[in-house]
Amino acid sequence: MIVSMDLELKDIPGQLVQALIPLSKFGANIMSVIHHHDERTPRGNIPVQVVFQLTNSKLNDIIDKLEEVGVRIASIDKKHLYEEITVILIGHILHSDLGDTIDQIDRTGFAEVVNLSISMPGIDEPSSASLVINAVGLQELREALGILKRVAREKNLLVIEPIEKDYPQVYK
Repeated sequence: MIVSMDLELKDIPGQLVQALIPLSKFGANIMSVIHHHDERTPRGNIPVQVVFQLTNSKLNDIIDKLEEVGVRIASIDKKHLYEEITVILIGHILHSDLGDTIDQIDRTGFAEVVNLSISMPGIDEPSSASLVINAVGLQELREALGILKRVAREKNLLVIEPIEKDYPQVYK
């Protein structure tokens, strides 16, 4: 899971390190730290956003430790779907029940369409849509892409897959 945590730190030396130690101790892989030193929260503290990946169930331990050392947690946002792919669909997308296409991915429970942008040049002309699909893991993302390809074949739609070199495993 990917966790985004908004913290409030006192403006004294060592506070950021004190906030990051529990993350390291419980195996979090820190992805980013945004320290807004020029801003203040209503309590006069410094807002800090930390984003990390956690592959174990130690989030509550991290929260307990942060509270124990006096770090205030303003909010926590957990994202369980953290593999992502963007594909393009071309064809008569709306006339082929786009909702059904999306539902077939969303019903898996391990993947979902999280963003959709559609272009419709004319009533009888093919449309194009950009779909962003998120999944819990790379294997699940491959399965979701397989579902989309099957549905697209059934509905006579063309799927254009990403050409980014970051996704070579998706095609296996």
